[in-house]
Amino acid sequence: MTEYSRLRAVDLLPVATGGLRTRRVRAALSVLGIAIGIAAIVAVLGITRSSQSELLARIDRLGTNLLTVANGQSVSGEETPLPATAEGTIAQTAGVRSVAATAELDGVNIYRTDQIPVYRTSGLTARVADADLLRTLDVHMSQGLFFNEATARYPTTVLGHDAAQQLGITQPGQHTRIFVGGRWFVVIGVLQPVELAPEIDQSALIGVTAAQDYFGYDTHPTRVYVRTDTEQTQTVAGLLAAATNPQHPETVRVSRPSDALAARLAVADSTTSLFLGLGAVALLVGAIGIANVMVISVLERRGEIGLRRAIGAARRHVAAQFLTESVLLSIAGGTTGVILGVLITYSVAGYQGWRPLVPATAIWAGLAAALTIGAIAGLYPAQRAARLSPTDALRST
Repeated sequence: MTEYSRLRAVDLLPVATGGLRTRRVRAALSVLGIAIGIAAIVAVLGITRSSQSELLARIDRLGTNLLTVANGQSVSGEETPLPATAEGTIAQTAGVRSVAATAELDGVNIYRTDQIPVYRTSGLTARVADADLLRTLDVHMSQGLFFNEATARYPTTVLGHDAAQQLGITQPGQHTRIFVGGRWFVVIGVLQPVELAPEIDQSALIGVTAAQDYFGYDTHPTRVYVRTDTEQTQTVAGLLAAATNPQHPETVRVSRPSDALAARLAVADSTTSLFLGLGAVALLVGAIGIANVMVISVLERRGEIGLRRAIGAARRHVAAQFLTESVLLSIAGGTTGVILGVLITYSVAGYQGWRPLVPATAIWAGLAAALTIGAIAGLYPAQRAARLSPTDALRST
C-alpha cells in the first residue's frame, strides 16, 4: 500500500516563512513596494472623503438658497443695467424671503489717507448697500455696527473683511477714517468674511442716501442678493430674470453662489481618479517586485527544493510553500500600507481642520488588493518550483 506525502496546514506557515526569515532585507523591500501602493490608495480615498465631508458641511452651513441677480449684456454686447425697481419686483416673487440690492460705484477709488497718489488704487470697490444685506447674506459684524437710517445718510462706511485687512483697519470708530472718492468717510464697522459673496469682502459699503448725495448714485443696482425658501430655490431661480426686467429678461444673469462650492466636489473626484491611478501603478510595481523576488528565490533554493522532493514532498507542497510565501509578503505590505494610509489621512485632516473619515471600503479593498496581488505574483514562481525534478535540482547545486 502506497503512503502519500502529507503537509499539514499548521506546518505550512513555518515552512513558507523560512525564506523570508533568511532574506529579511529583500522581503522588507518587497513589503515596502506593496505598502506604498496600498497607502496611496487608502490615503487618497480617506483625504478625499474628509475633504468632501467638510465641503458639504460648509455648503449646508452657508445654505443653497442664496441666489444672485446681476446685470448682463444686450444682444449688441453692451452692459445692461438692472432696473431701479428690481429690488421691489423681486421681493414680490413667491418663495423669496429677503432681498438686498447693491451697486458698484464706478470711478470711486478707496485710499487709506489722502496722501496716497491717485494712480495707486487699492483694487477695492465702493459699493452701495442697504440694511437688508446682513439678513439676506446671513453675515454678521466682526466689529462695530452696520448702517441704520441715520448713519446711511452720512459719510460712513462698513468695510468688508478683506478690505479692512488691506487698509490696515483694526478698530472702527469715529476717529477711524478712509478716503473714498475724494471725501473722508468714517469706518463704523467691519464685516465677517462672506464666503458666498467674496465681492463684499473686497468692498467699502456706503449707505444708499450717502451714495446719492456724494456720488450721484442713480438707484440702478448692479447686483441683487436673493434669499429664498430652500425647497423653492430652483423655481425662484427660473422666475427671477422676468421679475427683474420683464421687458428684457434675457439681459439678466441669475446664479447660485453655492454651485461654485459644489463644483469643487467634481474637481475633487477627478483628482481622486488621478491619484488612484498613480496608486495602482505603485501596486503594479510592487507586484512585479514580489514576482521577481520569488523567481530569484526559486533559483537560489533549487537545492532545498530538490532535497524536499527527494525525501517525499509532493509538487503541490512545494507550490503551496512558495505561493504562501508570496501571499504573506503581500499581506504584510497591505497591512502596513493601510496603517500608513490611515495615519496620513488623520495627519492631513488634522492639519486642515477637517473631520477625518476613512471609508471602510478603502481598508478592505486595500487588503483584498494586496492578497490578490500576492496570489497572482506568486503563481508563476510557485509553478516553476513545483515543476523542478529532484534529480535536476540536486544536480545543479
